[in-house]
Amino acid sequence: MFCNQCEQTAKGTGCTVSGVCGKKPEVAALQDLLLHAVKGLSLYASEGRKVGVVDPEINSFTAEAVFSTLTNVNFDPSRFQMLINRCVDLAAGLKEKVARAGGNVSFTDPSAGFRPATDLAGLVSQGEEIGLALDHGAAPDIQSLQQILLYGIKGVSAYADHARILGREDDSVYAFIHDGLAALTNKGLSLNDWVGLVLKCGETNLRAMELLDAGNTGTYGHPAPTEVPLGHKKGKCILVSGHDLKDLADLLKQTEGKGIYVYTHGEMLPTHGYPELKKYKHFYGHYGTAWQNQKKEFPQFPGAILMTTNCIQDPQAYLDNIFTTGLVGWPGVKHVKNGDFGPVIEKALAMPGFAEDEDRGSVLVGFARNAVLGVADKVIAGVRSGAIKHFFLVAGCDGAKPGRNYYTEFVEKTPRDTVVLTLACGKFRFFDKKLGDIGGIPRLLDIGQCNDAYSAVQIAVALANAFGCGVNDLPLSMVLSWYEQKAVAILLTLLHLGIKGIRLGPSLPAFITPNVLDVLVKNFDIKPITTVDEDMAAILG
Repeated sequence: MFCNQCEQTAKGTGCTVSGVCGKKPEVAALQDLLLHAVKGLSLYASEGRKVGVVDPEINSFTAEAVFSTLTNVNFDPSRFQMLINRCVDLAAGLKEKVARAGGNVSFTDPSAGFRPATDLAGLVSQGEEIGLALDHGAAPDIQSLQQILLYGIKGVSAYADHARILGREDDSVYAFIHDGLAALTNKGLSLNDWVGLVLKCGETNLRAMELLDAGNTGTYGHPAPTEVPLGHKKGKCILVSGHDLKDLADLLKQTEGKGIYVYTHGEMLPTHGYPELKKYKHFYGHYGTAWQNQKKEFPQFPGAILMTTNCIQDPQAYLDNIFTTGLVGWPGVKHVKNGDFGPVIEKALAMPGFAEDEDRGSVLVGFARNAVLGVADKVIAGVRSGAIKHFFLVAGCDGAKPGRNYYTEFVEKTPRDTVVLTLACGKFRFFDKKLGDIGGIPRLLDIGQCNDAYSAVQIAVALANAFGCGVNDLPLSMVLSWYEQKAVAILLTLLHLGIKGIRLGPSLPAFITPNVLDVLVKNFDIKPITTVDEDMAAILG
């Protein structure tokens, strides 16, 4: 196997024996094979649009399939076998439709004529032979850009799938996913062509995040500042981790009146700010931090655990307590089907629950764009009066690799006349820090989940408009941590928007060559993090 798509990849170059994330070689091979099959499907889908053939089933399947290959989303070989076979069937049907419409269906790339083995072992062998979905004969810099594009498309697919579940779709997003994957079969593209595709990926991701934001806020209301307990109540309990608001909403409705408290974990913390979710009185608080601490936190939880589009490290330790939804899958973990959370509720009622109340303090959430822009006049006045000297966006992914304590130290050392905006699971390094306020405005503002980078962009644009300047001219610095492919997509969005001076860490992606990094530095002034004191001094001048 070879996998270098996450920040914690082995030796900073790539996992070759087994994934640091827990992914086994056979799963890696099946994921590579699925992407190979989806490339073939994308060739027909891309050509189909030229002759008016657009299939909603193909669109949704493509996003689901690509999403399933993200770090830690699905490690179940049988699920990949089903996805691969379905992909080939869909491609065959689409090929016929495109041919009847007069489109080209004569492609020389092996992915277009791919035929899967009849058993799982055969599929694994095929995946091992094919490898990563890029041109292995291309120059290193081309391969680097192809990987950036592929991993960015994975992030776009994740957000597109979340948005689709809430009824928000835009064919232009699916069109780019298909065009981008089809481009990976084109050996004639130049370095500049690949750079253009990478930036186009960032533009498309902005639209995907906009759709998801519209789905979330249109269904559950705009988040409002909300205090969330970190302790627990005596009684039966269910813990929900992941990102999916619809799963949480369905669970809250089905558990109402059953004497079960529902808690969030990881990136579900911001859901407490949504009016249509926090109206449930048994939706109580937040338990634990981010997924990297699941090994410690989950075995201690005395109730059922529901994973929604999230990851589990070593789930074998607590298989009996865990349920998954959607694309999420690991061998032996029970899967909830058709939104029926009856089995989860039964497990929660059968388990002991918490024996007594515990108060562990609280944190504030709900500072998405509407909440922040609702007090924009105070923010602007604070800047003009000198009460607020600088804004820091300290955001991104968490992880277990050494070096991530940098972000905690950075937030702790921000001057008292500065404001810290944060989002995604990287905030769990410092989310409970008490930084005080400036004129009633909390110094630590939790904007939300990783996809709420859309809110952060809207806040920055609104402030720039208010001050009559560009975003790069604001007293705003971005200090980001990355771990997996959604972070890649968000970074590409920021580059598409022309954001400069981003500090990125704790280490740079293994799939970026020195020449490609040089382009990013020259055009976007991207900087790797150094030490907190050095970076803080450079930012504040």
